[in-house]
Amino acid sequence: MLRRCFRDRSLEVRLKAEHDYVSTADHESEAAIVEFLQRRMPDHRVLAEEAGFFGPADAEYEWFVDPLDGTNNYLQGLPIWGVSIACRRGGRLIAGVIYEPLGENLFVATQGGGASWNDQRIQVSQREGVDGAFLATGYPFRARGAIDAYLEAFRSVYLRARAIRRCGAASLDLAYVATGVYDGFFEFRLSPWDIAAGALLIEEAGGRVTDLDGGEEYLKSGNVVAGSAALHAELLQIIRESTSEQQMDELAPLEVV
Repeated sequence: MLRRCFRDRSLEVRLKAEHDYVSTADHESEAAIVEFLQRRMPDHRVLAEEAGFFGPADAEYEWFVDPLDGTNNYLQGLPIWGVSIACRRGGRLIAGVIYEPLGENLFVATQGGGASWNDQRIQVSQREGVDGAFLATGYPFRARGAIDAYLEAFRSVYLRARAIRRCGAASLDLAYVATGVYDGFFEFRLSPWDIAAGALLIEEAGGRVTDLDGGEEYLKSGNVVAGSAALHAELLQIIRESTSEQQMDELAPLEVV
């Protein structure tokens, strides 16, 4: 369905918030995924980007669904977008999948089972520091109060990295960190459906994902620093010189999902 609608200028598009769009493609993709999950696992809880929560609040299993990550790219005809789905049990991510339909790239991870890209095992980059690193990021357009802190952190990282890319689909950025294409990634105030599958991919590929304080509350805060263990430690240290979880809460209060 997403392939069929790509570059279809007749798609119905609605503005959710400033510079944040949703289309019929988002809704149709989400409806198909949620219907499948509810039919197969009716006792599970689902958090979907567009429609919110489905299923029992006290469910043991919870799914995170981003039916179209990179909607702005999709609507403009830029072929960088995908679908991200993850499952959490008892506070631990146990499964994640990211699919990039145009390139037919499928990224899969299971807790303790490793991570793969089109059925080939993957591993994070072995780069040990930020100097000369090839990194990815995203701009905090939903948290504009944090822009100065972000730009300060970006400048510090930029002056040491070989390059920093911003492609506009966080789940794919995280997937390519897991493969070693990117050495690391950082972004502020993402949503849990943007992060969950990619975070598990990175961890199962031997990397590390944390919030700005080096903790594991990134699904809650939406603040993410990721990479190999050595690079992550240095990248986090650089970013911490510009901001922290406490400062982010002051500059851009967390939206309740």
